[in-house]
Amino acid sequence: MLRLVRNFLRPYTSAIVIVSVLQLVQTLAALYLPTLNARIIDQGVVTGDTDFIMRTGAIMLGISLVQMVANVIAIYFGARTAMALGRDLREALFGRIMDFSAQEMSALGTPSLITRSTNDVQQVQMFVFMSLTMIITAPIMLVGGIIMAVQEDTGLSLLLVVVVPVLGGTMALVAGRMVPYFRSMQKRIDSINGILREQITGIRVVRAFVKEGDEQARFAVANTALRDVAIRVGWVLAFAIPLVMLIVNVASVGVMWFGAQRVDSGAMEIGSIVAFLSYLMFILFAVMMATMMFMFAPRAVVSGERIDEVLGSEPTVLAPLDPKRPAQVRGAVEFDTVDFHYPGAEASVLHGVSFRAEPGRTTAIIGSTGSGKTTLLNLVPRLFDASEGAVRIDGIDVRDIAPEIITGEIGLIPQKPYLFSGTVASNLRYGREDATDEEMWDALRVAQAENFVRSMDGGLEAEIAQGGTNVSGGQRQRLAIARALIRKPSIYLFDDSFSALDYATDAALRSALRPRTRDASVIIVAQRVSTIRDADQILVLEHGRVVGRGTHEELLATNETYQEIVSSQLTAAEAA
Repeated sequence: MLRLVRNFLRPYTSAIVIVSVLQLVQTLAALYLPTLNARIIDQGVVTGDTDFIMRTGAIMLGISLVQMVANVIAIYFGARTAMALGRDLREALFGRIMDFSAQEMSALGTPSLITRSTNDVQQVQMFVFMSLTMIITAPIMLVGGIIMAVQEDTGLSLLLVVVVPVLGGTMALVAGRMVPYFRSMQKRIDSINGILREQITGIRVVRAFVKEGDEQARFAVANTALRDVAIRVGWVLAFAIPLVMLIVNVASVGVMWFGAQRVDSGAMEIGSIVAFLSYLMFILFAVMMATMMFMFAPRAVVSGERIDEVLGSEPTVLAPLDPKRPAQVRGAVEFDTVDFHYPGAEASVLHGVSFRAEPGRTTAIIGSTGSGKTTLLNLVPRLFDASEGAVRIDGIDVRDIAPEIITGEIGLIPQKPYLFSGTVASNLRYGREDATDEEMWDALRVAQAENFVRSMDGGLEAEIAQGGTNVSGGQRQRLAIARALIRKPSIYLFDDSFSALDYATDAALRSALRPRTRDASVIIVAQRVSTIRDADQILVLEHGRVVGRGTHEELLATNETYQEIVSSQLTAAEAA
């Protein structure tokens, strides 16, 4: 964690120097006040010198004012630095997550990434803030307090040899017990985030199957597990704080006991006892601050390790060092003996897949569930990289093309279309930021979405909830198709994008798409035979292998797998 914090605090070195100087000033001022207070008692109160009391009191007021101003400014700069660190960490995490492929997202998990970007950053941020306001002060106060206490009375200072190690050892023991608890606590927070996200996202399924009670019980288990860890932490703190106060109070009693004997023997003055007691409190407070920081440090260390794990994770899909650009962007897609297996999987999902998707032609992919259709499509925009073989666009391996060129030429309509919170227009402009209202209405018209958008309150400015939950599944699909049309790409990837549409809307949409995609390569993954029967080329996938290739008529006559798919959906008359 120290390396992480050091790297991210480097731009704020000047602010840290200012905080350190101001903390030094305010701590030295605080250390000088007990000495002045002792002088007032010994040279003013005892002798009745009112002028001395007033002069020294005025000096103390001035020093207190300096201490206050220095402390306020130091806390201000410390808070700004800590908040800036938190901002930079969140920005770095977000940027790295945006670079992740589906593989890294799956390995780390969405709930954990959310926790790391919020709660973990907050823990590190708080640790830095407390470090700038306490850690810098603690050693100065400890060393300065010991020096000033020894100056007041060397004999009485022998008490420090016993008290300070006892207090420090006690706090260190407490801090050591906290480490495993804090580590467990962050994992429990991950678990709760995961369950909450799953339950909120799947609330319709939960209600449809009347599983509210089961889900509440599942959440209660995770919530109770977090509570139990928090209670253990609370028990440790509940034991530690009274023990620390006992040590402090015993030390104070010891000072008064032995100090009174030294005053009675004439070896020490009354004011020196008061000053020594103040310095003892400073020393013990410094030890408490340092050890309290060590108590908070374990959680920050755990959080820092989790943040560093994300920042240190190299994406498996990397941009090329020397990117190439096609001489002419046509949108031709070629799969050359492509194999793909997920990390840790025993078997490959795709085996030796080869085909070409030419501009102006539609290539359809059909097969049973789990045959690898979506995985195949995801290799084109480099959501994954092929394990073996090559995927090429216009003759160049996609691994050698700059990512922005690939994404600029591809319009992807995913299997589960996602809409962002905002408006219809803001979602469509994800395809192209400078799209005009006329272009958006034209895309909606082609996507068969114009009528329902016009019926919405506000039209293009109608509100869309996060995930598009305030529109139906078919409406989300059509808006996602319109978003891709706005982009005017040279390659269209439809991943089962017509499944939520009725047959009439499906047919009307495909008919309207033909003139818009005339010059582009179109690859369609579909379950319905009716959706792909007019494709120029149909690939039949089975267990990740291409077992059939041709037009609807050719496959219907020669391919047994395709015949089975057709017979399960269409009558003989419809199939012909």
